[in-house]
Amino acid sequence: SGSPRTDPGSKTFRSSPDCRNRTPSRAAIARRCIRLSTPSSHLSEIMTKTSSVPTDPHERLAAISREFGEYGGVNTSTETSSTFTVLKAETLPDIFSGKMDPDQGGCYLYGRCFNPTTRTLGRQIAAMEGAEAGYCTASGLSAISATLLALCDTGDHILASDAVYGGTHALLHDFFPRKFGITSTQLPVDDLARWEAALTPRTRVLYVESVSNPTLVVADIPALAALARAHGLTLVVDNTFAPMIISPIAHGADVVVHSVTKFISGASDVVAGAVVGRAAFIHGLMHPCSGPLMLLGPTMDPKVAAELTLRLPHLALRLREHGARAELFSRRLEALGAAVRYPGLPSHPQAELFARLANPGYGAGGIMTVDLRTPGRAGAFMERLQNKHGFGLLAVSLGYFDTLMSASAASTSSELSDADLEAAGISRGLVRLSVGITGGAEARWAALEEAWRAVASVPDHVVKAPYKAAQIRKDAVTGARLGRTPSWHSFGSDEEGADQAEQEQKRMKRDGPWVRRIDTTTEVEYTPVA
Repeated sequence: SGSPRTDPGSKTFRSSPDCRNRTPSRAAIARRCIRLSTPSSHLSEIMTKTSSVPTDPHERLAAISREFGEYGGVNTSTETSSTFTVLKAETLPDIFSGKMDPDQGGCYLYGRCFNPTTRTLGRQIAAMEGAEAGYCTASGLSAISATLLALCDTGDHILASDAVYGGTHALLHDFFPRKFGITSTQLPVDDLARWEAALTPRTRVLYVESVSNPTLVVADIPALAALARAHGLTLVVDNTFAPMIISPIAHGADVVVHSVTKFISGASDVVAGAVVGRAAFIHGLMHPCSGPLMLLGPTMDPKVAAELTLRLPHLALRLREHGARAELFSRRLEALGAAVRYPGLPSHPQAELFARLANPGYGAGGIMTVDLRTPGRAGAFMERLQNKHGFGLLAVSLGYFDTLMSASAASTSSELSDADLEAAGISRGLVRLSVGITGGAEARWAALEEAWRAVASVPDHVVKAPYKAAQIRKDAVTGARLGRTPSWHSFGSDEEGADQAEQEQKRMKRDGPWVRRIDTTTEVEYTPVA
């Protein structure tokens, strides 16, 4: 038939007397009807289904009742409408006033407010995190800003870690004070005595990353939660680096935010965010008169939400492989003498804390750092890995299936001043690697080892321009011309490539079209034009 399908325990729906949306009967809700569950029902429906809430995030995700497609499809339907119709004119004022909504009467209003497909993804991420409710946004930074604006008013104060994503730093350090009069103090997350001393009568929020970007400092979430409770504050944790690996709410956090763009997506093809926490808080974010998500409008495209619902089920598998490779590479590099940081290494300053917080079976994450001491050496290392070996890509972001590499001080933490970089422990030569899962692990390690040995063996004063890879093609008319220079899009430039091409024309006249030259800084391949 053409009627919608739900969990096997619930087969039928009734139509709302006011809305055209199909809504479940009370009996269907009791049987875990999943077509339109209330935001607060995520944990309760898990308890109904399993008799208790699983502690494992992957099991929690599997335990929530499932949304099938409109016509019985195995995947949830994608609701792309920007607006929703009602049957009676008097219903619209009730929706706008908040008397009727998806939770009360099953009525949807407008795409900037709740969307059925986006709510399904929010339910899934909330279940994964062990939260009452969740909703998704257009980006991770929109999730962060909406959360903090919901918790703070003009004149309020936020106490935050000094090692956070550069965009978050700019939001707290520059944008909020200038535009809203909301101030912040940023301190080392591992010095709780200073945190308590820095509290003011207007402090409203403690803000940290579970594992900091890019320094990989681990936040003591239980201790921070105790501090927050003692002073009536809200603890907000950005868990982007450690989905499933750490469950902040289980350790006392009030709100968890994600850049879903990263590991949850896994493909670097969408920009998305999420907020999870208590049902009342999530619902307040969408209040028609005061909700930051409703009024500022960082709306997630329901097509994006539908795609992401299909990626969550295999997130655990991806995280295990990311973590296994990051641990393998970090251990081996450390054995060679590299300045490596990774939460899964015994040498990590908070290895014990991380082990206490981490859920077993998911590894220690896919992010590691290597300190090459200088920007030139860092650039040479990354370009050698990309252009000589194809080990990974010079790009910001993380959680992609291929390895992504960036020098944090010059990219994702470039919003920080020199003093702030020093305080956060971010050196100019620090390379952040989001370790991918493609290719053979041993082949990838061979490339990483070669690049590190090649760069580490060169004294600092000898390190010149970053590694270059150019292709010169012989042409009967022009003699030779530059075919491609991958480093144009990383550390090189068109002008540098052109100069290199001119030099290689002279070499080609001398050596012929099939000469291949390789040294520590340059690789040039000549190939004939068909």
